[in-house]
Amino acid sequence: MTALRLDRVSLNVADLAAARTFYADALGFEATPAVDADPRLADLLGARKLSMTLMRRGRQQLELAMFDPPGASYPADSRSNDLWFQHCALVTDDIETAYGRLCRFPFTPISREGPQALLGGIIAFKFRDPDGHPLELIEFPRADPRTEAGIDHSAISVADPDRSIAFYSARLGLSVQSRQVNGGPSQDALDDLDDVAVDVVSLAAKSPVPHVELLGYRTPRGRASPIAYPSAISASRLVFATDALDSCDSAIILADGARVSLIQDPDGHALLLEQSG
Repeated sequence: MTALRLDRVSLNVADLAAARTFYADALGFEATPAVDADPRLADLLGARKLSMTLMRRGRQQLELAMFDPPGASYPADSRSNDLWFQHCALVTDDIETAYGRLCRFPFTPISREGPQALLGGIIAFKFRDPDGHPLELIEFPRADPRTEAGIDHSAISVADPDRSIAFYSARLGLSVQSRQVNGGPSQDALDDLDDVAVDVVSLAAKSPVPHVELLGYRTPRGRASPIAYPSAISASRLVFATDALDSCDSAIILADGARVSLIQDPDGHALLLEQSG
């Protein structure tokens, strides 16, 4: 099985209408109408009913999902190095303007003292949406081709980067695009942690944007992911379009002929695999 692309990130929300408004007004996403998910998909995720909407930003998209019954709230004491951490990096060509727009709406900052200047001319700011999901505004240098993306990547915290590289390579055919260790005062301020040393590994499918970024915190070490039902607000899903599903993956067939399977990576991050009908 080969992942053709990271199609979208699916975020669980407590109030679909309120989340759609925040992502549209505060972050510039374009909303599509809300729909009820295929009952077979809802059943796979443990919901009586599942309402969803796609939020588009450039050529990329997020999915907002509201479960019935609703799941547990996002853990209030979450930190950037906890193994349930997963954010989406939203590209902007003017982070000060984007940050100013965000500040007119309710959110929770992660980064200390606003946007942080990082290595390579990158400026970034991490924060949480009203449901607690971590997000990042990121500005690349003008000549960087990544400025064309609406969503550059989804980053996930992992306990062992080498183990995760082996998993994503073997199961989905993702390949390492870059690897480095980040640290220093700017990284500390970005993550709201002290004495950070973090392996940052970029993994790409056949289509490289958006891609997956592994965050392996050497220091400080994060907490293990608690057991979470798929409906928990913290139980985000990486949704991959694939060319086929392995026979070992228990796939269901939806009304449109698509085959889907739900698996977990070694750290408990949920992956929804989709083979088009």
